[in-house]
Amino acid sequence: MGKIRVLVIDDSALIRKILTELLSSSPDIEVVGAAEDPLIARDMIKQLNPDVLTLDIEMPHMDGITFLRNLMRLRPTPVVMISTLTEHGAEATLEALSLGAVDFIAKPKVDVVNTLNEYADEIIAKVKMAARARVGSINQRELRTAIPAAPVAAVRPSVKLGAVNKVIVLGASTGGTEAIKIVAKNLLADSPPVLITQHLPAAFSESFVKHIDLVTAMSASIPTHGQVLENGHIYLAPGDRHMELAKENGRYVIHLNDAAPVNRHRPAVDVLFNSAALCTGSNAVCVLLTGMGADGALGMQTMHEAGAKTVIQDEASSVVWGMPGAAFKLGCADYVEPLHEVAHRISTLAKSITGR
Repeated sequence: MGKIRVLVIDDSALIRKILTELLSSSPDIEVVGAAEDPLIARDMIKQLNPDVLTLDIEMPHMDGITFLRNLMRLRPTPVVMISTLTEHGAEATLEALSLGAVDFIAKPKVDVVNTLNEYADEIIAKVKMAARARVGSINQRELRTAIPAAPVAAVRPSVKLGAVNKVIVLGASTGGTEAIKIVAKNLLADSPPVLITQHLPAAFSESFVKHIDLVTAMSASIPTHGQVLENGHIYLAPGDRHMELAKENGRYVIHLNDAAPVNRHRPAVDVLFNSAALCTGSNAVCVLLTGMGADGALGMQTMHEAGAKTVIQDEASSVVWGMPGAAFKLGCADYVEPLHEVAHRISTLAKSITGR
C-alpha cells in the first residue's frame, strides 16, 4: 500500500500550514493539497483523488456539515473533522459523525499551534485509521427512523423498578457515538443500569448524553460522584474523569476520579471494566463496541474471568475493529454480534443473570 493521500480543508491558513507540516512528518502520509473552502475542495477532490480529508466545520461559502452531507451522498470518503472545544462545536461534530465522518480532532480556542503539535501522534494515528475505516458501516437510516417525533422523555412509561442486582458496562471509541445510540434505542425502559465510557472531550459530554436520551426509553445522564445506580438509567462518564463502579452498603454506586489517563484516555474503558470486575462478579454484562486502539480489552478479560458475560461488536459493522478486535484476540468474548443485534444480546444475557 502506498502513502495515504490527504487533502486538508480549512479556511485558516495557519491551520492548513500546521496540519500539512504535521501530517507530512509521517513517512506513510502525503498531503496532496490544501483548500481554503469546500468549493475549492470539491474540484481538488476530483483532480487529486485523496484517501482521507480533514475538514473544518465553520468555513465561508459552504459550512463543513453541508459539504460532508453532499460528499457522503455523492462520493463517500473517510473524513476527520476539525472541531472546536465548545458546545456549538460539540453539536456540529456529533452531527458530522452521524453523517459518516470517521473521527474528529479537537482544537482549542487558544494556543492552537502548540496544542495541535502536542497531539501530533494522535492526529497522525487518526488519519491513518480513517484510511482503513469502513465509511458508512453504521446503518444511518435505521437510527434516524428510530428517533421519535417527540422526545422520548415525554412518553416514557411509568415502570416499577426494583433494587439493582445486575449491571451492564459498555465501552466505545471511534464510531462509538452512533453505535451507542443504536444500542441504547433498542434497550427496554426497565433494563438494568448501563454505565458507558466513550472517548470524548469534556466539552462534548453534555451534548452527547442529550443525544442518547432522545433515542432511548431509558433515562440518560452524566452521573455525580457517589450516585446510586437505578434500573432504567444510562450513565455516561464525563469527558474528563474516570468512572468506576463500587458497592457500598449493598448498593452499586458510581465513583469519579481525576487520576492519570489510562491507555492515553480519561475516561478509560479499562478503568470502568476493572472496577466492575471487583464488585459485580457474574452479575454483569460487559460490552465493547467499535473503537481505535485496545482500551477495554484487558478489562473485559478481567470481567470475563470474574464471571461476567461478554459481548463485542463484529468487525463488519464496526467503523474500526480495534478495541473489540483486541478483546477477540484475547479470547474473552462470549458473543460477537453485528451492531443491530447487540442490544438484544445484552437484554437476553441480563435476563439470565439471577443477580444474587
